[in-house]
Amino acid sequence: MSDGVHIFRHEAMATHFEVRISGEEKSYAGQAARTAFDLLDRLEGLLSRFRENSEISQIGFLTPGEELRLSEPTFACLEIARRMEAVTHSAFCVSPDAVRRQLEIPVWSLNRSTFSIHCESGRLQFDLGAIGKGFALDRMAEELADWGCPSFLLVAGGSSILAGNPPSGMPGWSCGLGESETDLRLLLQHCSLSGSGLAVKGAHILDPRIGKPVTDRGRAWALTSSAAESDALSTAAMVLTEDELFACMDGKSEWLVLWNDSGVWREAGARPRPPADLV
Repeated sequence: MSDGVHIFRHEAMATHFEVRISGEEKSYAGQAARTAFDLLDRLEGLLSRFRENSEISQIGFLTPGEELRLSEPTFACLEIARRMEAVTHSAFCVSPDAVRRQLEIPVWSLNRSTFSIHCESGRLQFDLGAIGKGFALDRMAEELADWGCPSFLLVAGGSSILAGNPPSGMPGWSCGLGESETDLRLLLQHCSLSGSGLAVKGAHILDPRIGKPVTDRGRAWALTSSAAESDALSTAAMVLTEDELFACMDGKSEWLVLWNDSGVWREAGARPRPPADLV
């Protein structure tokens, strides 16, 4: 790592986060990173299903016909989740376990005029694990922009990455894919890369449409303009068939999916250039 890049670390959302800032004086970069981490902690307090007082936990107590007013971040995250559910035909879902655990499928709606969520049926037992870290990275990037720090790389657990401007003189931030650091790499700027797979936690990813674990795809990576989108898309790419994946990406020229089946890398979508290049 060059002398001009400062690295700061923080534990949140059951994983480790890194903020890498280039082109700034170290103490100033540290203040900016600390502010971004403070925001991250506030978001965890709102979005974690493991926090009893979080808004996501409160949503789980709603009964059909009831609604709850939400904070702007929680509402915004659920708006993105709802959009990604529609685009992926529910291959990504914030209630992936509902099919096998509930008799009635959760149905809900959002009201932007009141920033509220309405429970129409079922229990809204949401799990934002497949989008929450990415959403947090997007909001942290906005915080760094407010501090005038445009050259950054944000990392959440190694599986969610958001890049701003690259360090001076560099074509992009070098980020690895696969099991080793040198397996396959991308040079990133102004885009996000997220990965999902079975290697670490085993068959933990559910197909929300049938309520069964995914077992026939080893690893998938998604590249989009926002970290919340890439998180959701990488999860959906583990669930969708190849034809379904191409169909949901139709017209999304800024989206790229790379997946690895039996050690062979394959690609779907149009790779954004110059923000990301394979190396």
